[in-house]
Amino acid sequence: MMRIDFSGERVLAVVAHPDDAEYFCAGTLARAKADGAAIGICVMCQGDKGQPSTPIPDLAEVRRQEMTASAEVLGADLLRGEFGDGELVDAPEQRRVLIELYRRFRPTLVLAHPAADYHSDHRAVAALSEAASWYCTSNGHRTDSAVMQAQPVLWWMDTMNMTGFEPSLYVDVSDYVDLKGRMLRCHKSQLERGADGDFSPLAEQMLCQCRARGAQAGVAAAEAFRTHLAWKRVRAW
Repeated sequence: MMRIDFSGERVLAVVAHPDDAEYFCAGTLARAKADGAAIGICVMCQGDKGQPSTPIPDLAEVRRQEMTASAEVLGADLLRGEFGDGELVDAPEQRRVLIELYRRFRPTLVLAHPAADYHSDHRAVAALSEAASWYCTSNGHRTDSAVMQAQPVLWWMDTMNMTGFEPSLYVDVSDYVDLKGRMLRCHKSQLERGADGDFSPLAEQMLCQCRARGAQAGVAAAEAFRTHLAWKRVRAW
């Protein structure tokens, strides 16, 4: 049985929206921190358009406060891309932003949305995180911070509701389900959207998903990933 040890790693979750890390990978980040890893969450979008049925004035600022509170619960560094919801694309400016954020945090392992996820911002993160995982070491791609000396390993995170995602590895997060819930509860503006027709009850769905992945892996709760099998973005553990 493979036992993953995150000690000495620098693990960065690159997600589209302020509540995505809580849903897909917060348990893995918490386990990595317990092993002694440095952990960070990079949120590329502001969350400015995820309005409940009763609109919230200055939602971007509200969600900035929510993601800050959630990161503090976990004890993770928080990095922000500050792009508008629905405006994230794989383009030179967005690449430069993410390359710089990589170089600030200097991850050895990146967790990111997969290319076939349901939301266009998630799919854009997949393309951007993969591109930045290569160009962050390139002297030709200049940003304010120094180039990285080695490309980070890249793992694709699960999809919403596990749709169309075939995991290649599972991380046991049985001890961190309560922590995932506490972090998710920081995102009150989104939990209020649970009954909206264009959304879902996030807290209940998150619990169902991590328990379902746990049942597949023979533990109480798990988060699922797939390794990115590209040159210099994969390594033995």
